[in-house]
Amino acid sequence: MNDSFVARKQVEAGVLSIGYVDAGPADGRPVILLHGWPYDIHCFADVVPQLAAAGCRVIVPYLRGYGSTRFLSRDTVRNGEQAVFAVDTIALMDALGIERAIVGGFDWGGRAANIMAALWPERCSGLVSVSGYQIINLEATQRPLSPRAELGWWYLFYFSTERGRLGYGENRRDFNKLIWSLASPNWHFDDATYARTAQSFENPDHAEIVIHNYRWRLGLAQSEPQYADIDARLQQAPLVSVPTVTIGSDFDGANADGAAYRDKFSGKYSHRTLAGIGHNVPQEDPAAFAKAVIDVGNLS
Repeated sequence: MNDSFVARKQVEAGVLSIGYVDAGPADGRPVILLHGWPYDIHCFADVVPQLAAAGCRVIVPYLRGYGSTRFLSRDTVRNGEQAVFAVDTIALMDALGIERAIVGGFDWGGRAANIMAALWPERCSGLVSVSGYQIINLEATQRPLSPRAELGWWYLFYFSTERGRLGYGENRRDFNKLIWSLASPNWHFDDATYARTAQSFENPDHAEIVIHNYRWRLGLAQSEPQYADIDARLQQAPLVSVPTVTIGSDFDGANADGAAYRDKFSGKYSHRTLAGIGHNVPQEDPAAFAKAVIDVGNLS
């Protein structure tokens, strides 16, 4: 465990003041790593030193609703729809003067990285995406799945209720620890590892962002008008043309081999499957994730 891995920097970017780690040589190849829910920057704590040693400048921000990231105005909508996380990251790049970067992540962060690579390829020199192509199609989310598949999304339906909103707000630490165990059943993390990340869930906007994200997916929460053009483009399932490495794990079930989304990547491409690894790939197998970032840099 890398206990020195903390967000020591803060920058105003777009509608946020973003907390972030900035490691490695200042003139190194830029890499931006994005965490998911319910995780935080510490999922990359053992990835970053490997990339820094390889000469990369590595930026790891807290997403909106996590850690030290804060909204600049109390009047800004606490929006969790898919487009905003990509927009936030582009704003961070602008604030830091980074023109192009390799972007990588998983879960919410992987989706943001996908969106950046698809809509702003000029800002992305490469993509590493756990679980492959993750851009949400809202029409598809309305189609029922098999009962067994629906069971895996139980929290989505819980969050759609007022009971779920209150329950998550009151019990977020216990709730998210359960999600860690369910999503990564072979990862035997200790209490200290979880507590280090769980501090990020105390962000005052965390619960509201999470609830909005999952309700938005079901059509139960509104998009903001300023993101309408972006979301319309995303509903067309745009291809990703930048060099890409995708990673499948046990969490992805039958889709771990990447075949289901291979046609979404039109540029140089590689896929790898990690057996025995759950959803939190960078924390469960940091060497494999770091290698994917280095390899996608070599595809560029």
